[in-house]
Amino acid sequence: MQQLLTAVPLILIALSAAPALIIFMLPERANRTRVTINVAAAALKVGLMAAMVPLILRTDVAPELRIPFLPGTDLVLRIDSLSLLFTLLSALLWLVTTVYAIGYLAGRPNQRRFFGFFALCVTATVGIAFAGNLVTFLVFYEMLSLVTYPLVAHYGTSGALAAARVYLFYALGGGLLVLAATAWLTIVAGPVEFSPGGAEAVAALARDHPGVAIAIFGLLVAGFGVKAALFPFHSWLPRAMVAPAPVSALLHAVAVVKAGAFGLIRVIDDLYGVELAAGLGVLTPLLVVACFTVLYGSVRALLQDDIKKRLAYSTVSQVSYIALGLSMLSVVATTGGVVHLVHQGLSKITLFFCAGLVAEVWGIKKISQLDGLGRRMPLTAAAFTAGALSMIGIPPMAGFISKWQLGAGALDAGQPWVIGVLIGSALLNAAYFLPVVVRMWFRPPAEIREGPVENRTRPVLEAPATLLWPAVATACFAIAVGLFAGLPFSPLDVAGHIAERVYR
Repeated sequence: MQQLLTAVPLILIALSAAPALIIFMLPERANRTRVTINVAAAALKVGLMAAMVPLILRTDVAPELRIPFLPGTDLVLRIDSLSLLFTLLSALLWLVTTVYAIGYLAGRPNQRRFFGFFALCVTATVGIAFAGNLVTFLVFYEMLSLVTYPLVAHYGTSGALAAARVYLFYALGGGLLVLAATAWLTIVAGPVEFSPGGAEAVAALARDHPGVAIAIFGLLVAGFGVKAALFPFHSWLPRAMVAPAPVSALLHAVAVVKAGAFGLIRVIDDLYGVELAAGLGVLTPLLVVACFTVLYGSVRALLQDDIKKRLAYSTVSQVSYIALGLSMLSVVATTGGVVHLVHQGLSKITLFFCAGLVAEVWGIKKISQLDGLGRRMPLTAAAFTAGALSMIGIPPMAGFISKWQLGAGALDAGQPWVIGVLIGSALLNAAYFLPVVVRMWFRPPAEIREGPVENRTRPVLEAPATLLWPAVATACFAIAVGLFAGLPFSPLDVAGHIAERVYR
């Protein structure tokens, strides 16, 4: 039994990597085989991760595999409660995004390349989730940067290639900062592994050389902050919106942006520990930056007419809630930050799916063109509305649960001024989402001048099922995790378990 558990992390990574290798070897025309492999592997991984939930949460078992890598340093793959939550999210959204991408790319060229790198992107994300030390994290973090580039550049246009170059510049730059911090920490403290509440070697370093510990913390936060789109490292994200809709959804909901946020969680909770980080005085500056980014991203979103760019700046704001929760010395606040990793992912992927549907069916890419969409695409508009209400924080949606936890955590941590930031952000969220909802449901349909000619005169036309139902499913998930947040094994319950282990 123990040997089987030890192999589980490698098996789960292989479930993502093997499909990629097979897809690259298949001919371009093998659509049915490619679809079968993608969906079967994604569904199997969801099932395996779901089966791991009670085992890991009830028994605190952490399956671990060590592979010799560098002198004195192993690649460590470990499944703890945090990696379980992140991997289950990535597996579920990989499945629905795969179904969505199958419909979105139907009849288009270069599907082998797309789905191959798509699977490698998920492989890197799972590797990041399972990383038990900084070196392992760095290996998969850099892999994620490289394999995502072809997805951003997929269309091959000058705009897509330029955006991909900007993305790669930022991603590799952030990776270099993480590399420098990892090398420096290894030299002064030896190989350091993630541990709930912080690593002993880092605590010893902070006692003897606090300046060095602070500098390394700054490098790590900056490096992970690039992918997490913290200000001022955020500008690559709106530019990357030239990518296909499934890629945009993946970037925002589970892969690149969330990898950065996940890195921040590991550094603060499992490398330094919140109490040590607070003692070093590094959490307050991060809290200020996170609060500024929350408001800045919302203001920039308010100024965008392009749907995907508004959603991109919304992500800049929303992901910073995670850093905000981590930066306050409170179990409740940490729970809010960690659970927002899931809640924002479900809500935002719904919004990007809907944006892709509207562009595919009607050719609409601007908010100013959405008048009357609720009459033309009622299910799509309903899914978008659910995602938007969740982002604003309307009860009982997923986003409300996160923001309630963060507000309660701010009071618990003695940081009541953060409540003002949360209220300001909620008002800005409402200002840039509610007018979109009003346009869709309460204005007469606008004249359609773009999109397929055969669609323009049809009063009602939803996207094909493979495109529509993933958006409806994720909208339902965003509602369900809010409604049933108090149940055992809900994202909130798991996040609370994660936060409590940090403060033991």
